[in-house]
Amino acid sequence: ESFLYYTKCYLHESLPLQAMFICILSLPLFHTFISLLTLFLGDVRVRSRAGFETERRGSHPYIDFRIFHSNSEIEVSVSARNVRRLLSFQRYLRSSRFFRGITVPNSSNILDDDYNGQAKCMLEKVGNWNFDIFLFDRLTNGNSLVSLTFHLFNLHGLIEHFQLDTMKLRRFLVMVQEDYHSQNPYHNAVHAADVTQAMHCYLKEPKLSKSLTPWDVLLSLIAAATHDLDHPGVNQPFLIKTNHYLATLYKNTSVLENHHWRSAVGLLRESGLFAHMSLENRQLMESQIGDLILATDISQQNEYLSMFRSHLDRGDLCLENANHRHFILQMALKCADICNPCRTWELSKQWSEKVTEEFFHQGDIEKKYHLGVSPLCDRQTETIANIQIGFMTYLVEPLFGEWARFSNTRLSQTMLGHLGLNKASWKGVQREQSGSGDDVDPAFEEMDSDILPQEPRLS
Repeated sequence: ESFLYYTKCYLHESLPLQAMFICILSLPLFHTFISLLTLFLGDVRVRSRAGFETERRGSHPYIDFRIFHSNSEIEVSVSARNVRRLLSFQRYLRSSRFFRGITVPNSSNILDDDYNGQAKCMLEKVGNWNFDIFLFDRLTNGNSLVSLTFHLFNLHGLIEHFQLDTMKLRRFLVMVQEDYHSQNPYHNAVHAADVTQAMHCYLKEPKLSKSLTPWDVLLSLIAAATHDLDHPGVNQPFLIKTNHYLATLYKNTSVLENHHWRSAVGLLRESGLFAHMSLENRQLMESQIGDLILATDISQQNEYLSMFRSHLDRGDLCLENANHRHFILQMALKCADICNPCRTWELSKQWSEKVTEEFFHQGDIEKKYHLGVSPLCDRQTETIANIQIGFMTYLVEPLFGEWARFSNTRLSQTMLGHLGLNKASWKGVQREQSGSGDDVDPAFEEMDSDILPQEPRLS
């Protein structure tokens, strides 16, 4: 009865349905309302006329993620978390000065221009390679991905060019940020924001900036922002050996990357951001975003690097060719995804600690449930220094060496310079820990030789 009373009152005052829904959130019956909404929306899937099935948001039924969290977090049910994500936009609406016309103390202010002061000053230098995403995330109250990506859409003129509804764009970005798992030490929305900022830096490189179309830039930024969407905080081998349904669905191939892509498509459709485009263009966009995200699968590193190296050896890359531009964007996203060792030591060290924490967390779970500890995940035998030196030697140096051949600019040399200094710093840490600077993590040495690229070559 109370629910109906408040509903009639708001309808009588001719408030928009959105505003009525926002006010309902503060009613005493909110928890009952949430339960009913959960039953109604908890298993919704989005389908297109083409029959492409997107991933359900928060869809991990066969891993009990409570084992990853503290006792206080166990009390939050999965269904409640899903509803909280679905309603996140309404929460932001309620707190936004844009909609209320007043200043709301301590609000997220994610839907308007309230990221003033230091955060706004930082955005003016968003193209600098030393951009501190951790500081920016603090200044934006944990909304770095939304604030940065919206700014880049505007900076590149995408909103005007594609006639985007700014509210739909905000809603899409909020949903993307909400679908990253904040409890993940590394694969979270801050990492996505960092990759998006790096991608922006690469898009500004002379060879790319004079050749890329607005379509290319649009795909690049969306793919960067969503490339790890709904990441569970564990790797593909973990999903395979626990018989997770995603591993079965994607036949143990690029399991996480396929899930990130399908999840991104689901949010694009749910937001209606490109509903004004033709079906053909929307399908092309979804497919090409998938190509970019799938390229971030590190197990496919050698395949992409070999193609890149062959093109550079032959000198046949033509950026007037749409297929060649798309391939370069794939390589750019791969670089952005693993560029942490190429940042300044202060930033790189933080990322190294976070990714190792996530590895070790997985290893702890594997030990607890007798699953067999995955490589790099045993905190008893691995160290941050060993892991980082191996990572830089076998994966980062070869990739960025070839990127420097393609785009031999000040930025490329800066990245290689930081990479060399950071590797030397980790070797110093390694010497202090083991008395030797020549150790390489055995987990990398045991990798298939086909996956380990040759030493980087600079022109």
